[in-house]
Amino acid sequence: MQSALDLASSGYYVYLLEKSSAIGGLMSQLDKTFPTNDCAM
Repeated sequence: MQSALDLASSGYYVYLLEKSSAIGGLMSQLDKTFPTNDCAM
């Protein structure tokens, strides 16, 4: 993501593709995160 942002700010066209039906990867599937037990959403 950071690389895409850096390239876009340098004037390049950037396209991000997601292979699954929802964005967010593994973090969107987690209920709580370590070590604080904060909500992952």
